Amino acid sequence: MLKWRGWSPKALFKELLSWVVVIAILSNVMSYLRKPTLQSDQLPPIAVTLIDGTPFESQQLEGRPLVLHFWGSWCPTCRMEAGVIESISHDYPLLSIAVNSGSDSEIATYMQEHELSFKVLNDREGSWAKRFDVQAFPTTFVYDGRGKLRFSEVGYTTTAGLLARLKLIE
Repeated sequence: MLKWRGWSPKALFKELLSWVVVIAILSNVMSYLRKPTLQSDQLPPIAVTLIDGTPFESQQLEGRPLVLHFWGSWCPTCRMEAGVIESISHDYPLLSIAVNSGSDSEIATYMQEHELSFKVLNDREGSWAKRFDVQAFPTTFVYDGRGKLRFSEVGYTTTAGLLARLKLIE
């Protein structure tokens, strides 16, 4: 039987699993403590022009849930999470808001360099982040088809976690 400094594979697995559970719990507690305090849990009407010049209107979602994702090109955690947001954007309405990330062309270049295609609103001055009381990045809101806030997440979220939240409200 394989042993590592007195640890059996079973004991090592249990220890690792314990740490994963502790980290997951702490992550959720930190997310809860850092979540924004919104004036309302109802999605305000959003009618904006994205960095690629196309319009985005929240009223046109036809009862589908919306993922509203605040991020920055300068944020290392946002860079790690970008693949999650990209994969979700193929199946669900998603509006990402790039906060203090430069000009539209700089964000477009960033998106191209990282092979990302999700919808992006440039929040040059951070006014949208202020409107949603976002103080940490990334922050993700999940609204149901009636525009009611159902979930918010501060920090990294997994594809499975985000998909589970979306499935719960469909």
